[in-house]
Amino acid sequence: MAEVLIRGMRHHVQRLGAGPPTVVFLHGVVMDNLSSWYFSVAPAVAAVAPVLLYDLRGHGRSERPAAGYDLDSLVADLAALLDACEALEPVHLVGNSMGGMLALAFARAHPERVQSLVLVDAHLPDGRFGAQMGRTLRLQGRERDEQIQLQFADWLGRHSERKRNRLAQTAAALVEGTSLVADLEATAAWSDARLAEVRCPVLAIYGEASDIRDRGERLGRVLPDCRLVWMEGCTHSVLWEATERVRGEIVAWVSEQQAG
Repeated sequence: MAEVLIRGMRHHVQRLGAGPPTVVFLHGVVMDNLSSWYFSVAPAVAAVAPVLLYDLRGHGRSERPAAGYDLDSLVADLAALLDACEALEPVHLVGNSMGGMLALAFARAHPERVQSLVLVDAHLPDGRFGAQMGRTLRLQGRERDEQIQLQFADWLGRHSERKRNRLAQTAAALVEGTSLVADLEATAAWSDARLAEVRCPVLAIYGEASDIRDRGERLGRVLPDCRLVWMEGCTHSVLWEATERVRGEIVAWVSEQQAG
């Protein structure tokens, strides 16, 4: 297992391809980790550009501090990781769900470090995200477990019972033992003007039947350079429901941006 010490914390990282990483994959929160990208899209992208994957703080095999799950802290973690891994900048950031929101926040905070973004059914800091996450994660006992299982059904279905149990244990530890829920609930809303400050090229992929479809519509309307792709018959779990199509879109996008 490869580890990098950044901001005093151990982060689990994986590299694919030769040379300094130019594409960085960002996963979602609670029941996710870098393996969702590792087993779906990253190896194919590594054939056209060097790839870096990592587990966000508290997730997967990275260290689990008690606090620091707010967007600003996650942006600072990513900045330090790029430095530690000597990434070839500007990089392409590829984020799924909450990972997409992190990609947007990083591009806004560090525009000179980002060449392009790929957002896969990304959440937005729109004033509703925190409340929605809090309603689910603050449930107790069986009700909470059932909601988590429901929201991450496609992700969990890709794993053995042992791995599913480990993911559930990680989720419980994050919810009950860290500031994750409070940090997500406190996410400040971005105005359209603030969102439009993300000026790099963006590929936004959304499930046509996603429960956060309106976020994709807003990105297409507000961002100055956004290509919006709808995946027919897919929900928020588009990465698993249309893996081959999503992979093809991302490989083509990275190849195009590299050539440009």
